[in-house]
Amino acid sequence: MPDEDPLKIGAGPPKERADAARNRQKILDAAARLFERHGVAGVSMDQIAAEAGVGKGTLFRRFGDKSGLAVALLDDRERELQQGVLSGPAPLGPDAPAGARLVAFVEAYADFLEANLDLVHLSETASPGARYRVGAYQFWHRHVTILLAKARPDLDADYLAHAILAPLAADLRKALNHQAERAKAGAVTLALLTLSGVTTGP
Repeated sequence: MPDEDPLKIGAGPPKERADAARNRQKILDAAARLFERHGVAGVSMDQIAAEAGVGKGTLFRRFGDKSGLAVALLDDRERELQQGVLSGPAPLGPDAPAGARLVAFVEAYADFLEANLDLVHLSETASPGARYRVGAYQFWHRHVTILLAKARPDLDADYLAHAILAPLAADLRKALNHQAERAKAGAVTLALLTLSGVTTGP
């Protein structure tokens, strides 16, 4: 089974002129401040442009819409979790058994989702199927697939990786409005059942 290293979450922002890079960072910083202060739903693109001191046209050209801003803001935060997966300490990092790593990842991603729920929800629901097209989901899915294949080679790891990630969808978390700890515990239980359950009927 291939290692996770070749797959990265996105390629990062393209190299650009210094003034363009400064404008991009000003916009992201302004959006983060406003989202923190008023919530994602309570902030308009006009407000973000004004806070950043850029024209609205510049904002739309760079990010398209508010979901594009959400994806950009999440990028650095997702990379931190990715680095924990690729090179961090056990049990999230590589120096732990596959099953323990899988449970640790589910716990870590549940915490990440809670900390960034509105941004993740906006990025995942911008259009039908948006969740499955972003690089972050593809990385998480591959990581879970690799761990499952190592821990339970008798299972259809590719399919079951989607099943393990399904409860960690932001729209489900918001729609059911479960308490954070209940949602996390349920996702971990599903992972543990997948790792330990039988695959034949009674």
